[in-house]
Amino acid sequence: MGSDNPTGADNQQERPVPVQWVVGFVDGEGCFSVPIFRNATCRLGWQVQPTFTVVQGERSVQVLHQLKEFFGCGSVGRNGRHDNHREDVWRFCVRKLSDLSELVIPVFEDNPLRTAKRFDFSRFAEVVRFMMEGRHLSGDGLREVMEITCKMNRQLPPRVLESSEAIRQPPL
Repeated sequence: MGSDNPTGADNQQERPVPVQWVVGFVDGEGCFSVPIFRNATCRLGWQVQPTFTVVQGERSVQVLHQLKEFFGCGSVGRNGRHDNHREDVWRFCVRKLSDLSELVIPVFEDNPLRTAKRFDFSRFAEVVRFMMEGRHLSGDGLREVMEITCKMNRQLPPRVLESSEAIRQPPL
């Protein structure tokens, strides 16, 4: 059953660029990450922010706009740093939980990534589903999210996992 929304995950043939091109491009240039940072306005003092990002130099920014059109969500903006580039770096970014859950994740579940990035994506999707259920809003749930994210993108364990009491402490 097709979607009335041409950007829906089940209606890929109507998308402006081929889905396999998008998957290959994201496999090489994309990042699925789950930053966790202190935020005094959050109940536990920590905010979990799943983020799907693709970065390009300014001369290729049109590709990021194509991704935004393809997924039907997200934003394209200047990244504010050059790194080793001689031009400004731009990024396509999706952070809205419902967009990640309904528009981004289904594309990569239906069209799997081929590099080791698929393992980060799998953990990313697990965290998004966890959050959609609200399970990250308890101390035990937040700890479980943090443990999942430690296995992503070769990250070091967050400081908060160093102590079982850390989640219960107020933010710095």
